[in-house]
Amino acid sequence: MEENKNKGISITPEVARGTYSNLVFINHSNSEFVFDFIQIMPGMPQPNVNSRIIMAPEHAKRLLRALEDNVGKYERSFGEINIREPQPPNVPPMAFGGEA
Repeated sequence: MEENKNKGISITPEVARGTYSNLVFINHSNSEFVFDFIQIMPGMPQPNVNSRIIMAPEHAKRLLRALEDNVGKYERSFGEINIREPQPPNVPPMAFGGEA
């Protein structure tokens, strides 16, 4: 089992391999945010949710701040991340609100 040196958190080899996602649906209720991570690949008849992460609104906001901080650091090192618009018509938007 690998250990995160910064936080003393362990991670199994299976989890350390990670899961690729190129689409996320985000829903929320008054008490939680639900993130469904999906991988869409050519030739796949129907994409499936690879991972569902559920968190409290406070943790979702912490995640937002951490992503903003890390994207900023990335762009300072490697340049601005350009998002191609519009998305292909068969790909839903990366995020949307609504009841979980």
